[in-house]
Amino acid sequence: MNNAKLFVIDYHLHGDHKSFIIRAETMDNAEAWHWASCDAGIGRIGRYGREKVKKVSKPLAERYGITDVQWRQSG
Repeated sequence: MNNAKLFVIDYHLHGDHKSFIIRAETMDNAEAWHWASCDAGIGRIGRYGREKVKKVSKPLAERYGITDVQWRQSG
């Protein structure tokens, strides 16, 4: 993670606003939805940096009450 940056992810879980900061090399909408799901306790975080885990998609996250996922680079 030599080129890691800080990203802020905002989302709503059952109407409640949630926000967190994550360090990652890159971020896009699909990654933001997955990490929001992990923060909400729905998604899975791999035990090891190289472990492949199935990403939580936007439609699946929405079924669990996650909405309005937005992300931006910190700073």
